[in-house]
Amino acid sequence: MRPLQILVGGMLLLTCAATAQQAAAPAGSNDVSALEQKIRDLEDRLVMLEGQVRQLKAQGPQPPLQNATAPSAAPVTQAQVPTSQEAVLSTPSAADNVRLGGAGGAAAKALNPDISVIGDFIAGAGHNPLNPTPSFQMHESEVGLQAIIDPYARADFFISFGENGVNLEEGYITFTALPAGFVAKAGKMRAAFGKVNTLHNHVLPWVDRPLVSKNLVGGEDGIDDAGASFEHILPAPGKWFLDFTGQVFRGDSADIYTSSNKNDVSVVGHLRGYRDLTDNSNLDLGVSYSRGHNLFGTDFTTNLYGIDATYHWKPLRRSIYKSFIGRSEFIWRQQNQPSLLACQIISCPLNTAAGFQRAFGFYASGDFQFARRWFLGARVDRSDRAFDSHINDKGGSLVLTYWPSEFAQIRGQYRFTRYADKFDANEAFIQLQFALGAHGAHPF
Repeated sequence: MRPLQILVGGMLLLTCAATAQQAAAPAGSNDVSALEQKIRDLEDRLVMLEGQVRQLKAQGPQPPLQNATAPSAAPVTQAQVPTSQEAVLSTPSAADNVRLGGAGGAAAKALNPDISVIGDFIAGAGHNPLNPTPSFQMHESEVGLQAIIDPYARADFFISFGENGVNLEEGYITFTALPAGFVAKAGKMRAAFGKVNTLHNHVLPWVDRPLVSKNLVGGEDGIDDAGASFEHILPAPGKWFLDFTGQVFRGDSADIYTSSNKNDVSVVGHLRGYRDLTDNSNLDLGVSYSRGHNLFGTDFTTNLYGIDATYHWKPLRRSIYKSFIGRSEFIWRQQNQPSLLACQIISCPLNTAAGFQRAFGFYASGDFQFARRWFLGARVDRSDRAFDSHINDKGGSLVLTYWPSEFAQIRGQYRFTRYADKFDANEAFIQLQFALGAHGAHPF
């Protein structure tokens, strides 16, 4: 008999006995005493059955008998059935070998984190001497480890494996039960500056990142540093949802920030506003600011300002067949730089202009879902150069994406770029992404 059936049968016996006792209450005292004795006997038998269930759980799954009617299977005699006391006392010693921190052997999987692997394979064609790409590359293999630590915190690790090295893209702990509704993070994480900087490569709606991200916000790495983050929901008028995030980092992020000493930290602030426009659409707006010291030394600082907007449209009745997402970001970068004379003494990047630089860039894109698995998109780019804001690059892309399933994606992209160096680049890319395991959802 299965353990569950044993317990259910015992509970039914006790229930029936209690019902009979209530029905016979008006009868004579002898009948009531007899019923009470029967109930006590059934309680003893239920205790014995519980002991047998514990023994079966401790032994684990048993292999099926080859012949259930074999003569060697001797019947169990009354002497072999343990009493209720013997069953309860013998249980702990039998289960000691399979206990894990007070939990049974089946709980061992609960101690493991959710593990996922996402592959990003890209094939490219065309000519681009300023930003060359190989014909074939395993652009990235991202391993994700995510788990709930306890009722008050969770941990997320994302390790990026490239063809030439390994990088910890993000690894942080999130405290979700702080007073006054605060949420805190500590570790290495992508800064909450705009939209594109917060996204991993496999979440992007394009094969590449926009020109403004490459020129002004550090490209693929972006503002990604070790530090702490605090987030809080603010009271908002009407139907708006307001959320503020404040972050402080060590101060080392690509070519944006460089920490020369422990005091050269960088800061990031992001205010997000969200509102449902209709049952089918919503609007997401954001304002960002960041400040830190740059590669020229402690006396030189870089300031970033950003505005982002995202519009979602997804009709309720046709949500799996039709949708549209419009995205745009406007970013300003103000940077102190040394004079030309100083650049002859210290090492300065190529195309470094003298003095204070104000650079601007933006992108605007739209992605329309015209069938259940098909998406068509376009993007327009324009951006000044960070170290010489007098020259700028511009371009555009056309994107077609197909989802064979939720675990695989095939994308084709044509990209045209007109660089300030007076030449045009025409390129085509095919991207294949595939996922293994349980990968948690990214922020909306």
